[in-house]
Amino acid sequence: MLIYKIFRSDEWAALKAAGETAGAPVDLADGFVHFSTADQAVETAAKWFSGIEGLVLLACDTDGMVGELKWEPSRGGALFPHLYRKLRLDDVVWSKPLPIDGDTHVFPKDML
Repeated sequence: MLIYKIFRSDEWAALKAAGETAGAPVDLADGFVHFSTADQAVETAAKWFSGIEGLVLLACDTDGMVGELKWEPSRGGALFPHLYRKLRLDDVVWSKPLPIDGDTHVFPKDML
């Protein structure tokens, strides 16, 4: 199953350079890497990244995260995937720019 992480371009560059990351500032503060499902990603972008340009959408495969990925309640009681280890570059299946149109981000059609 694919889950999704939204990074700012500098956070994505740091992951590519180091091969792993503990995540964005919110991830560091919470002690895990926040992810969204395909259905949750649009709302995540609107809530946390409204109007922000230069974002990158990462699709990551949960198969390599067994035992370290937990599904925990968040917004409205929905279960969100949280990774309790560093995100590794080899977790990433693909990355794509997340362009913005006004205040709304445009997600890849094949994801939604």
